Amino acid sequence: MSCFETGTVVSLEPHEAVTLPDVRGATLRVTRGTLWVTQDGSRHDVVLRGGDSWVVERDGATVVEAQNDALFCVAGTPALDYRDAVAGHRARRGIGATLRRLLHASDHETAAHG
Repeated sequence: MSCFETGTVVSLEPHEAVTLPDVRGATLRVTRGTLWVTQDGSRHDVVLRGGDSWVVERDGATVVEAQNDALFCVAGTPALDYRDAVAGHRARRGIGATLRRLLHASDHETAAHG
């Protein structure tokens, strides 16, 4: 996929989400999959499918969640580097996965000794 404006391509697994901070005016272009998008301060969510484009209407957090394997581009505001937001999200997801594994192992150890 190519972005025709400065932007970042984001690939998400099912139910994976990323938060884009203060991206009003940026365009989300979906190549594959279905995205659920919610904006801080808005009562209306948006669902985007492959081939859809949508312009973020507000500053604040814009949360993009994949409903299935999804690929989209964030374009239109070259002053922001979305890679930082995506990298931060993936790092937090890694920590969460590690904590879940540790808790799961602890539950099994407690059951074995109890």
